[in-house]
Amino acid sequence: MSGMTQAMLKGSNVPLDATAVRAVLRWTPGAGVPDVDASALLLGRDGRVRSDEDFVFYNQPRHPSGVVRRLAKKQRPDGLTDSVEADLAALDASVDQVVLAASSDGEPFGHVPDLRILLYDATAPEGDPIAVFDVRPETGEETAIICGELYRRGDGWKFRAVGQGYPTGLVGLATAFGISVDEAEEAGAAPGAPGEASAPAPAAANGTHAAPPAAPPPATYGYPLAAPAPAAPPAYGYPQPAAPRPYGYGYPRPAAAAAPAPDPGFRLPPMGPQFLPTA
Repeated sequence: MSGMTQAMLKGSNVPLDATAVRAVLRWTPGAGVPDVDASALLLGRDGRVRSDEDFVFYNQPRHPSGVVRRLAKKQRPDGLTDSVEADLAALDASVDQVVLAASSDGEPFGHVPDLRILLYDATAPEGDPIAVFDVRPETGEETAIICGELYRRGDGWKFRAVGQGYPTGLVGLATAFGISVDEAEEAGAAPGAPGEASAPAPAAANGTHAAPPAAPPPATYGYPLAAPAPAAPPAYGYPQPAAPRPYGYGYPRPAAAAAPAPDPGFRLPPMGPQFLPTA
């Protein structure tokens, strides 16, 4: 390739002689301008990621293979930059394409001035860019944009200027290429117990939703306690109840207390008349 920088138009492409490239996003920061993050997706021949590890972004800045990685942001005189570097010669043969994307934080890309992507030969960091593409959002409401893509063509690689926007942010872009995103984490935990769905209130007669029935109050002072369960009758003959039985039919009366022992000298009087004869 020549040393001249190729100014790209949307949809155009350029062949690459470089074995490793660095894609640099650059924009002009300022008041009301959201932060911008670079990311990359490694796609197979079916146009989808092979696994969630093929998504390189701010929470996963390095591919497990190490051949695609996100670099630190830099403040330059001409703007703020965020970059992704890819070693094309070392990419696995199953990787057919590397998507280079940008996402905005808080505000859409209509609030990001002078956004462009510059492609450099990573083996010659001081050289001029191979290509530059001014990224212009189509509606201004996009919160994620595919700025360009690296793709195989024969035994080599090419770079294409894309500029396709997504109003659904980085999550929408990632899921479009097969990344599994946990919606619960993105939306935040709902009030209540984790994983517990709230049951709808029952419908009232007028079509509105009536309040659910109140739970019974706990047993506290002022509320009757439940009656104890009746005791089981004692086994036959054992044991007898401790409480005295009532006196009535079928129940023996208690024995009288024993009298004191009789006087051993006591004699009954003789039987018969007890009168002495008169003189």
